[in-house]
Amino acid sequence: MTQEYSKCLESTAKIREVYTGSPQLGIILGTGLGGFADGVKDALKIPYAEIPNFPRSTVSGHSGRFVIGSINGVETIIMQGRVHLYEGYSPAEVIRPIRVMKLLGISALLLTNAAGGINPDFKPSDLMRITDHIGLAPNPLTGANTEFGTRFPDCTGIYNGVLSEAVEKAAKKLKIPIKHGVYLQTPGPSFETPAEIRFFGRIGADAVGMSTAAEAIAARHAGLDVAGISLISNYAAGLSDSPLSHEEVGVTADSASVKFIALLNETLMSFRPKRSGAEKS
Repeated sequence: MTQEYSKCLESTAKIREVYTGSPQLGIILGTGLGGFADGVKDALKIPYAEIPNFPRSTVSGHSGRFVIGSINGVETIIMQGRVHLYEGYSPAEVIRPIRVMKLLGISALLLTNAAGGINPDFKPSDLMRITDHIGLAPNPLTGANTEFGTRFPDCTGIYNGVLSEAVEKAAKKLKIPIKHGVYLQTPGPSFETPAEIRFFGRIGADAVGMSTAAEAIAARHAGLDVAGISLISNYAAGLSDSPLSHEEVGVTADSASVKFIALLNETLMSFRPKRSGAEKS
């Protein structure tokens, strides 16, 4: 047994001391989008600080806890705040929560983030369903990984499963315009330069941020159905006269929260994930 797998089992066992349910779906909430978790009734809340081997969120807009409950009939584990490479965590630590959720039993993962818009057709407050990604951060599967999945996972069509179909169906029903595009992950924490943004656009990126791609790789590796939604929180560097700031990201996320929450709730109305058969530790 590798050290990483052992750490994940320890984290899972601790959660099982207070949670004995059968989760179906995991959701990771990005910067400024944590308000969705506050609407879960009778939720069980577990701070990351109470889970052994667990990384802790240090960024404003990330509460740093699991919120667990039933949403529209789907037993869901919500990460109200993720962790990032730029906080000083290793790639293995960044994706550890996903592996723990898999061990708890989820079969699908919905990733959300706030992102800078590169595509000239995108504007702040737009929602974009991620159709593919470009990862410019270290691959999270480096090192021994076969206890979680195959050594060399195929990353074709990561975002083309049943969960993504549910997002599309929800957007159509609610008449919420939704963009489609390629998300690019950088390590952060500095925002990109205008020259980098021009380059990213030329290689096919529609939006850019500091998370998500590594998480999607880990989820695919673990056999999860994956979908991704980006809230376009700002124009990327060089595309407007305004300086970039973390505060701007939060303000835009707050203004779009009603639309975002409605889309997630409707997605869960139509999505019924399969049981994963994962180990219950």
